Amino acid sequence: MNMHVNTTKRILVSGGSGFLGSFLCESLLAEGHEVLCVDNFQTGSRRNIEHLTGHPRMEVMRHDVTVPLYVEVDEIWNLACPASPVHYQSDPVKTVKTSVMGAINLLGLARRTKSRIFQASTSEIYGDPKVHPQPEGYWGNVNTIGPRSCYDEGKRCAETLFFDYHRQYGVDFRMARIFNTYGPRMSENDGRVVSNFIVQALRGEALTLYGDGSQTRSFCYVDDLIAGFRALMASDQPEPEPVNLGNPGEFTIRELAETVIELTGSSTKLAFRPLPGDDPTQRKPDISRARETLNWEPKIALREGLQRTIAYFDDLLSGRGPQDQRGLINGVATEAPVPIAGLALRAQKEERRQV
Repeated sequence: MNMHVNTTKRILVSGGSGFLGSFLCESLLAEGHEVLCVDNFQTGSRRNIEHLTGHPRMEVMRHDVTVPLYVEVDEIWNLACPASPVHYQSDPVKTVKTSVMGAINLLGLARRTKSRIFQASTSEIYGDPKVHPQPEGYWGNVNTIGPRSCYDEGKRCAETLFFDYHRQYGVDFRMARIFNTYGPRMSENDGRVVSNFIVQALRGEALTLYGDGSQTRSFCYVDDLIAGFRALMASDQPEPEPVNLGNPGEFTIRELAETVIELTGSSTKLAFRPLPGDDPTQRKPDISRARETLNWEPKIALREGLQRTIAYFDDLLSGRGPQDQRGLINGVATEAPVPIAGLALRAQKEERRQV
């Protein structure tokens, strides 16, 4: 029997209450799957999944992936790890543990349950690249002992573990290298450039640029990225390989700031600060592999995506509540509390099942 045909599955999403994880949970529920959202809520937010509250096929487990978990699932998505510099640098040892021990624990679960597993890797594994744009075959230019290394090296080690679990144990996986992504449900204080600029502009504060603003980034809207996730997970790869997912449109940070000021109608100014250590000077994905193997490429232009994101933060900061989290999911009302499954209870049930 093919485990990956479009039938109802019980799917685990680690980091499911995060920015990307919440959209993924929503997409999987809309397709009729059962979703187990696993999160320690270190950086994820209950606000991101409150519109899924009470859904009959949604369960939330408060759990840290650095600790093994014992559940029965058909498919696993590993999105657990702080992804913004503010968050991952606040506890660098924990960041490394989440990437490495989390990968070991979820790969072990995938091996036991014979489930396909998805790894959310990152463009940060390319470091400050000397090749532009960055293809998947580029090994990167990285600092192994810098302030960003806890995240970069943790993700690089996780990639190694995924390939070694495949070679040694036959674990089936898919791996995305995610480039800068933005959209509703980003945290207003996570330090990422898009959310920083929008929040500062809406509050009438000067937009903070590091360096002279000439460094470049490529910004992918969250809906496009989730479509890429789903296409990659459903793909038939003869052998697993990393796939860049991001928008190849390239903008300077100053261009982004000026666009945010224009779209918010703000009269605020720009404030320049010293460039942080190891901050990449350029970042742009080569998405040839995604185009050829997944028939995927982003559809939402930066201005359109920024307008949607600005509307979200405007509602959030004004106290009206985020608009994208209201209404029904797959025709089911979402008012009752989300069930929280404790690790100890779940572990006890698993132990009884094995006796």
